Amino acid sequence: MKSLNIKISTIAAICLISASSICSAQDANISINQDAKIDKLLELKKGMNKETTDRYKIQIYSGNRSAAQNAKEKFLSKYSNWSPSMVFETPNYKIWAGNFRSRLEADRALKKIKKNFSGAFIFKPKKK
Repeated sequence: MKSLNIKISTIAAICLISASSICSAQDANISINQDAKIDKLLELKKGMNKETTDRYKIQIYSGNRSAAQNAKEKFLSKYSNWSPSMVFETPNYKIWAGNFRSRLEADRALKKIKKNFSGAFIFKPKKK
């Protein structure tokens, strides 16, 4: 019984000591010295990220509004898994479909879409 009490009190003491050392390590001040050029690189990267998206889209049609609306409806009737949107870029209305994370994913979709829309192509839209 005495040896059990000794073991329990030893384990409790070890736990208290390790807990206090963890708490004192969390209170320590840490300073990081970094090159000033890192801030410039981060600003440059932010600017680059604003210019383009990391997603791919497929352009189905570019032209006048009524034909664009017809192309959008035709696309919706044939492909329900990629939602098309109409975008106006002077002087044309454009129908864009999908929001693909990788070029491979967009290529697979384009292969299917080209059967009905031969002029379709993949692009990365610029951010506005």
